[in-house]
Amino acid sequence: MGRIAFRELHGLVLLDKPLGLSSNQALQEVRRLFRAAKGGHTGALDPLATGLLPLCFGEGTKLAAHLLGARKAYRATCRLGVTTTTGDLEGEVASQRAVPALDDAMIEAALVPLRGRIRQVPPVYSAIKQGGEPLYAKARRGEAVDVPAREVDVYRLVLVGREGDLLHLEIECGTGTYIRSLAVDLGEALGCGAHLTALRRIWVEPFTSPRMYPLDELRERAGQGDEALLEALLPVSAGVAHLPALRLDAAQSQAIAQGRQIALDEVDVPAGLCTAFADDGTLLALVECGPDGLLRVQRGFNLPPGG
Repeated sequence: MGRIAFRELHGLVLLDKPLGLSSNQALQEVRRLFRAAKGGHTGALDPLATGLLPLCFGEGTKLAAHLLGARKAYRATCRLGVTTTTGDLEGEVASQRAVPALDDAMIEAALVPLRGRIRQVPPVYSAIKQGGEPLYAKARRGEAVDVPAREVDVYRLVLVGREGDLLHLEIECGTGTYIRSLAVDLGEALGCGAHLTALRRIWVEPFTSPRMYPLDELRERAGQGDEALLEALLPVSAGVAHLPALRLDAAQSQAIAQGRQIALDEVDVPAGLCTAFADDGTLLALVECGPDGLLRVQRGFNLPPGG
């Protein structure tokens, strides 16, 4: 194969990440298919996880941190009675215990403390950095790793099915939540231990009803030509479609594009983060109105007209 002629490409692709690939492996393959000069993802999925992985290209990469902190939803399966060193199928068996007779009411009672604003200990085998190094690197060397608990938000955690010792769960949570840790903590609360056996991310805000593209479909589209492939590319603005939008005139647009703060006369500016668009529909920036009434740029974009 010849060298890929990468190009400036701006937008988002909602990838249905396949089983077995790391998030970065998936990103790099899709980036090559689109020939995008610059790309990033919005929060890693483990190789054993599938589902929605928003990929950002060009100016879309400026939304990566914004989407990383977004609310997310998962379907998960955990097996009772067995714990592993990693909290999932990748690890070695650490312990096996008998699973007591459990009814739905007992499982619900164990789920209650895992909802809301909770303190959670992340897995030792995780990408969290300590002293500039991922915890999993220390753990693989056999070093003792002390992982402090941290607060995370679990907005919804429900049992949706049972098959013997397998529990099927649906979860909605905030950034930094480890589903493996929820499975481990649920197993301990039930007195028998547990580990995660399957995980699928079903949405990431604002993509709550996403049209996801499997990798095989993107490969097929690439083979059909650029037009078919680019149908899978969303505009950068799709990543902030849930935020209030402000349409600016030419003078205001120029000021915001230059990073200057402006006052919007006789305009009721919503509190919090907003999007600022030029008259032609070009996304200019993420902005926020301060207590002094001035609109300030929080993140600027350099998109082509209409982008």
